[in-house]
Amino acid sequence: MPIASIIVELEIPHAQSLKDRRQAIRSIKDKFRHGFNVSIAELDEGLVWNRATLGLAAISASTSYLTGQCEVIERALHAFSNQLGVHISDIYAEILGD
Repeated sequence: MPIASIIVELEIPHAQSLKDRRQAIRSIKDKFRHGFNVSIAELDEGLVWNRATLGLAAISASTSYLTGQCEVIERALHAFSNQLGVHISDIYAEILGD
């Protein structure tokens, strides 16, 4: 069964404290967990206030569905991060298994 994996590296220029960072990350995690029915988690230790790495995962019986889902998620990440004032440094998506 294929699994989609997306890793997103974010820069949060307005974060002046750990609280600012957590607020931005929580907004993104809640939006994507409920809006796209994906698993999402913070992958780094959170030692730097203005950067974060998130991992998203989805599973389906259809590889073509996951490919489309990854494209939709990437577009939504760009749109939502612009609203929050968060910059996306890098996105890496892949589909594992088949």
